[in-house]
Amino acid sequence: MPERDTASEGQENAVDLPGYRVDAVTDAAIRYIDGHKSDPFFLFVSYLEPHHQNHLDDYPPPDGYRERYTGGWVPPDLAVLGGTVHQHLGGYYGMVKRLDEALGRTLDALKSLHLTDNTVVLYTSDHGCHFRTRNSEYKRSCHEASIRVPTAVQGPGFDGGGMLSDLVSLIDLPPTILDAAGLDIPEEMQGRSILPLTRGERENWPEEMFVQISEAQVGRAVRTHRWKYGVDAPDKRGGHDPGSDVYEDHYLYDLQVDPYELTNLVGVEAHRPVVEKMRERLIRRMVEAGEVAPEIRSAEVTKSGQRRVSEEEALE
Repeated sequence: MPERDTASEGQENAVDLPGYRVDAVTDAAIRYIDGHKSDPFFLFVSYLEPHHQNHLDDYPPPDGYRERYTGGWVPPDLAVLGGTVHQHLGGYYGMVKRLDEALGRTLDALKSLHLTDNTVVLYTSDHGCHFRTRNSEYKRSCHEASIRVPTAVQGPGFDGGGMLSDLVSLIDLPPTILDAAGLDIPEEMQGRSILPLTRGERENWPEEMFVQISEAQVGRAVRTHRWKYGVDAPDKRGGHDPGSDVYEDHYLYDLQVDPYELTNLVGVEAHRPVVEKMRERLIRRMVEAGEVAPEIRSAEVTKSGQRRVSEEEALE
């Protein structure tokens, strides 16, 4: 099927983009960059890969790439929880590899056109993949496999190297791009620029991230550096109900010792102080996002032996 060539600005003429889809889109992007090298430009390149292909129930990589990665390393949560990981991970890795190569081609083009020093390049994704380990589909979950995505930035303002350990949300990226370009950030825009973080300025930066899901489930979650707390509205239908007035405790994970979220602590007696603090954070963030403060019903409590969680730990 012909696809739209975004390099033909304003024309919207259907043209053939032959080859593997990642390569075809990258070719169009490089043509656009070359055609606008003398002018300021903003280019958003949206790859479908490494997305699940519904009509195939597969992650189809280029020829030969699936074989290269089948049998490779499996993240512990996927290995333990099953799902479709052993069927699909080789193809998924192959897709990711081709995207890495596409990014390299794009950076090479910027370098050859002498644009590297004055171009900000942001590479990220809108979600991850849990391969049906958490529910009956592959991405809609508040777990780390779904919400923790790769994000890398280079260019003016981001040339110091290193990695940020701060909690950053996708809604922080649009104001970051505007800030890096020297443009005003509209007051009504959600999120905040991460440029101050690159300079070590962390005053008033949020201590938690908030997640809303109303598709595969009606659920909400809040994540700090150490803890992940999530609730679920079991009487609501994902994809039909945007939210709920009543939720139930769904999970609590200690990401410091359980980064793959394999041990649910939400009903463990010793961790009730954490649940209470995280519940307060979650309700506050829900209200800030325009939701009504809900009733959240507690999970059944089980004894926990000698383990006790301090007030200080609950705030981490």
